[in-house]
Amino acid sequence: MNLELVGINKIFNKTVAVDNLHLRIRKGTVLGLVGPNGAGKTTTIRMIMNILQPDSGKILFNGEKFRPELYRKIGYLPEERGLYRKVKLLDLIIYFGTLKGLSLINARKSAVRYLERFEMEHYDNRKIEELSKGNQQKVQFIIAVLHNPELIILDEPFSGLDPVNQTILKEIIREFQADGKTVIFSTHQMEQVEKLCQEVCMINNGKSVLNGPLKEIKRNYGSRRFIIHYKGNRQTVRDRLDSSFIINDKTIEGTLITGLEINNVLQEIIGHVTITHVDISDVSLEQIFIDQVKGKKDV
Repeated sequence: MNLELVGINKIFNKTVAVDNLHLRIRKGTVLGLVGPNGAGKTTTIRMIMNILQPDSGKILFNGEKFRPELYRKIGYLPEERGLYRKVKLLDLIIYFGTLKGLSLINARKSAVRYLERFEMEHYDNRKIEELSKGNQQKVQFIIAVLHNPELIILDEPFSGLDPVNQTILKEIIREFQADGKTVIFSTHQMEQVEKLCQEVCMINNGKSVLNGPLKEIKRNYGSRRFIIHYKGNRQTVRDRLDSSFIINDKTIEGTLITGLEINNVLQEIIGHVTITHVDISDVSLEQIFIDQVKGKKDV
């Protein structure tokens, strides 16, 4: 399912929550919706889900406005849990599956398959209130995807999950993408975005500050960290390099900003010390996130 947000705006009591947001998500794409607390991510998701209405702008699904029948093509995992605590686990999942159009038989088959995937089949007769926070998160995720939706929206899906179950969840998300499904997930875990997403939309103060392919964003950012390992006199190196670099007895650390290449640094010290090794790493999405939120960098 293709999804397009065209200039959407939302104001609460004179506070601008979402400000002229444009976003286009192609079918089969995994998009990370990121930003600081209060940036407008959850408000945006709720408008996509038709829980809230934008004050202006359009939200289009495959080029059309929202219709009630689209609910059965969308899976939504909210950040806040909304489970019936006194109901037994398997009964609850089957019930929500029928609400999304599954027959009792198909809802049970899908529920059992996902419970086995998360190694929770032995909990099927327990009440929700008896489950741990992590297991309740898995149940909520299963409910969101049980009906095999075309568009899957996950708000903080890794919350409460241990590393093993985070890995299972990532495997399932990759399978969704391979199957041509569109996935949006909002998270504060930048490393998960880097591992899973092809596209990123970063929101700050309701505005989109970065939007596009992750690889392109990182390439355009222009900053890379480097470590040069050397043998020689530390003061000799210090006399020849910018004071912004971190110079130790065996290493030189710094950032390659736009226009500065590693060869420019090496040329200053070759012939004065012996270079033994050079490491260069791309800037992380976490660092881009921090710089954008603090207003340090334009991309």
